[in-house]
Amino acid sequence: MSTPPDSDTYPLPVSVAFSGPDNTGKTKQIGILARRMGPAATSAGPLDHYDPRWAAIKAGGMARWWFETGPVEEVADVLATSYLERSRHPFSAPVRLLDRGIPMLEASVAATVAVREDLGAEQAADRARHLLSSYETDLRAAEEGEHALVLLHCDDPEEGTRRSLAHEVTVTGIYAAYQRQLHEQINRLVGDGRFPMAIRIGDRPTVAVQDEVRRLLAPLHPKVPGRALAGVHVTALGGMSESGKSTAGEYLRTQHGHARLKIGYLIEDAAGRAGNHDPYRLGPVVQAELIVDALDRYCQAHHFLDSVSIESLHDFDSTAELARMLGPQLTIVYLDASEATRTRRGTAGALDVVDRDLVKAARGADKIVSLAHEVIANDGPRLKLERRLDRIVLDRRWPEHQPSTMPVNALGLPVNLESYLAEFLDRTTGLRPLIDLLVVTGSGARGKYQHGWSDLDVLVVADASSLDELRQILADLEAELGGVKLGMTVLTRAECRAGAVTSRLLHVLALIGSGALVPLWATPGLALPAPDAATDITASLRDGIQAAIEIRRQLLKGTPDLRALYKVAALLAKIQLRFSGIECPSDSDALTVLLDATRQDTSLVVTARTDRPAAETLARLVLQAWLDTHPEETR
Repeated sequence: MSTPPDSDTYPLPVSVAFSGPDNTGKTKQIGILARRMGPAATSAGPLDHYDPRWAAIKAGGMARWWFETGPVEEVADVLATSYLERSRHPFSAPVRLLDRGIPMLEASVAATVAVREDLGAEQAADRARHLLSSYETDLRAAEEGEHALVLLHCDDPEEGTRRSLAHEVTVTGIYAAYQRQLHEQINRLVGDGRFPMAIRIGDRPTVAVQDEVRRLLAPLHPKVPGRALAGVHVTALGGMSESGKSTAGEYLRTQHGHARLKIGYLIEDAAGRAGNHDPYRLGPVVQAELIVDALDRYCQAHHFLDSVSIESLHDFDSTAELARMLGPQLTIVYLDASEATRTRRGTAGALDVVDRDLVKAARGADKIVSLAHEVIANDGPRLKLERRLDRIVLDRRWPEHQPSTMPVNALGLPVNLESYLAEFLDRTTGLRPLIDLLVVTGSGARGKYQHGWSDLDVLVVADASSLDELRQILADLEAELGGVKLGMTVLTRAECRAGAVTSRLLHVLALIGSGALVPLWATPGLALPAPDAATDITASLRDGIQAAIEIRRQLLKGTPDLRALYKVAALLAKIQLRFSGIECPSDSDALTVLLDATRQDTSLVVTARTDRPAAETLARLVLQAWLDTHPEETR
C-alpha cells in the first residue's frame, strides 16, 4: 500500500470566494488570476449554473422576479440552493475561485427584503437570517470551506453606492435602492469579521488591485503567484510606420536597461497558453488582458526587471483598456513624424509606408495620440529623440527636490571670497534673475577651504541666454578673487532633468537632492532631479577610469604637479570607497580611509601635500588598490 502524500509537500486544494458590491471588479480579478494560474486554478462559474430554476427565471426577466414577482422565500431558496450546490461541486485544481462567497448570500437576501418590505438595515438582516435558517448548518459548513475576500470601493456605503452605480448605463430606482442596502449589509458583515481579507480598491487600476489580491492569497497555496507586475513600469510605444518606435525601444534597452518586448509576441504567448490560436479575432479588452498576462509572466521570470518597453501599440481600444488596467505603471509614448519624414525613412519605398499606415489607421493606431502621456515630435535628429526619452525615464526614476538655501557666511570662506559670492548673487538674482541656482562645491562647501591649495568651485543653473551677462559680471568681479582659481560650471534645467551631465555633476545633483549640499540661492519653487545612489555610483566609474589614467600621466612626468597628483589620487580613492558604500567628500579623509582599508601607512596623507616623493608613493598605492580590482593576466 502506498503512503499518502505529505500535506506539506502536496497542499490541500483551497476555495477562494471573491465578494463585494456590484462593479468592484470581482469577475475581472478572478479572470486575471485564473488566466495567470492556468490549470492550477479553476473558476466555479456563475451561480445560475447550479440550479435548473434559473433558466425559467431569466426567461421571465430576472430583475422582475427578484424585486417584484418572486416571493422572497423563493428568492432566498433559489439563492441558497445555488450557493450550497456550488460548494458541493467537486473540483480537482489546486485552487478554486468563486464569484461571491457565502456571506454574500446573507447580504443579498437582506438587501432584497429591505427594498421589497421597506425594512431598516438591522430588521432586514434579521429577516434574512430567518429566511435562511433552514439552511444554517449547511451554510456554516460551506462558509468554513471558503477563504473569504471582499472588494470594496471604500468604507463609506454612500460613496461606495455612488461608485457602483456610476458604472451602469441605466439605473432604475429599485436597483439603486438595492445597491444602497447591499453596501450597508456588506459593510456590516465586514465589521462582524465575516471577511478576513478586505481590499479597498478606491481609484486604483486593475493591476494594482490584483497585486494586493495575490499578496493576500499567496500564503493560502503555493500555486498562487505572489505579486502582479510589482514595481515594474511599462513604457508603451505607439506611432505610425517609420515614426521611430524601434529606435526608441532600442535606446530604452541599451541606455536605460528596459526589457524590450513586442506586443505581438506578448499576445500570442498568452493566447497560446490559453489554447487560443487566433488571438487577433478576440475583443480589445481580452487582447489587453493577454498583454498584461504575458508581461506578468515575463517579469516574474525576470524578477530583477523594473522597466519594460513594449511596441508597437496597434489598436486604440486595447490601448485604452491597457491604460485602465495598468494606471500609473504605464507611460504611453506616441512618436509623431510627418509623412515626408516617414516616407524618407522607409527602406521598401513610399508605397510600403502608405500601405502599412492604412492597416494601422484601420485599427485606430493614429488615434492613440489622444491617449498618450508623452507625444514626441520625431522629425529632427536622433539626439533630440534620445534626450526626450532620457527626460521621460528620469522624471520617473529621479524624484524632484526643492532645495533649501543658506547664507554665504555659513561656508566659512575667506572674507574676500564671501564678498565675491555676495556681490555675484546681488548682480544675478535681482528683479530679473539671470540664474536659477548657485551652489558652492568641493572643499569650499565643506568648511575645509585652504588658501593656496583650494579652488573656488561653483555650479550655476541658468539658461544659455544668460551667458553674455554672466561673462561680463565675472569679468567685473575677477579682481575680488585675489588670484584664487574660479571653477564655474553652468547647466540648464533641461540638462539636469535629462541627466545630460558629467558623472561629477550628477554626483553634485545627488548631494543637493539628499540635502548633503545646500545651495546659496535658488529661485522660488525650483525643483531639481535627485539622482539615486545606485546611478550616482555607477556613473562615477568613468571618472575612476580617467583618474587612474591621469595618475600615470602625472607619474611619467619628470616633475609631477604635486597638487594635481594629490587631487586625482583623492578622486580615485573616493570612487573606490563609493563602491563599498562609503562616502568621503574630504580628500584627506578619503585617502586615509582607503589606505587604512588596504593596511598602508596613513601618515602619507599629511606629508603628501608638501612632499613630492610622498605624494608619488601615495598615488601609487591608490592606483594599485584600483588595479587590484582587475583580474590578473596570465603570461
